[in-house]
Amino acid sequence: MTTPAGTVRAATLLAPRRLEVREYPYPTSLEPGAVLLRMLASGICGTDKHTYRGETEQYLVPAPNLACGRCHMCARGFPYYLCPNIENYGNSTTAGVPPHLFGGWSEYLYLKPGTAVFRVPDELPDDVAVLTEIFAVTHSLERAAALPGPAGFRPGDAVAIIGAGPLGLAHAIKASLMGAGQVLVLDPSSKRRALAARVADAVAIAPGDGATAELRERCHGEGVDVVVNATGFPGAFAQSTAIVRDGGTIIEVGAFVDMGDEAFNPAVICGRSLTLLGVGGEDLRCYEGTLAPMARHHRRIPFEEIVSHRFAIEDAPVAMTTALDADVSVKVLIVPGSRPADAVRTLSS
Repeated sequence: MTTPAGTVRAATLLAPRRLEVREYPYPTSLEPGAVLLRMLASGICGTDKHTYRGETEQYLVPAPNLACGRCHMCARGFPYYLCPNIENYGNSTTAGVPPHLFGGWSEYLYLKPGTAVFRVPDELPDDVAVLTEIFAVTHSLERAAALPGPAGFRPGDAVAIIGAGPLGLAHAIKASLMGAGQVLVLDPSSKRRALAARVADAVAIAPGDGATAELRERCHGEGVDVVVNATGFPGAFAQSTAIVRDGGTIIEVGAFVDMGDEAFNPAVICGRSLTLLGVGGEDLRCYEGTLAPMARHHRRIPFEEIVSHRFAIEDAPVAMTTALDADVSVKVLIVPGSRPADAVRTLSS
């Protein structure tokens, strides 16, 4: 661990595919209202992967966001990502600006005044607590549950998740906790499909020519009630419309970055009375309501199995390479201070 007179190690993205571990001064003073957070673990998320490959300009070092709290959107209590004056840690505030420590892949994280902070329940293990942000995004299912019929999500409904990455797995678990009659997961990775079956009791299906027919057959030939598209890649939205029932709901949670246009006829939405729900990320109002059920269920649900690998800060470039390989990894963590002997844990078959 660093000392106040020392330096802080942090992984910094200098350019696309150029990740380097650098040292920054330990902050000797904080501005009023600021917090210096000692990091126990920080995950590599899907947006980080896009940024690393140069597919979007967002977080040079990944961390939360800070809404202004003053604009018309903030005054109405809307989610932070609708704030026109939002500060992106690692984007508008980067490692190039003192005090530099604006990202999670570091020994310490500097939180500017006004940044929301939530207490993690004592009984929640670190490997589960590190998943809180992705589980907070699952407020999308609660929003769907508030929709009037024939749209929405009701106990007993069939929910299909396209993509069994951490975000998709979080939605699969949440759908199960909310009483879904069936949780169906599509993913090309056999390891991720097996993981979906373990953590969410999901029926895991490999994408292919027969996948749509199999899904419809499992749902009285009509299609699923709710589809969650958690992939972020082109083509999945068309698949969502193919497997949802008439009057059903499509939740788009994976397209955080511009991956290109897709051809789509909006008459499909009208003619089939579909509801499309776009979710831009987690909602700060959902964090306490996310931490509580995670703490309540973590002994019954193996949340920690979503974490497939751990790496020390020095190995951040290898961590990113590992995270980009969906065949071997799920959630990859950067764990400051981890010893080489326990820096990596591989997902079992």
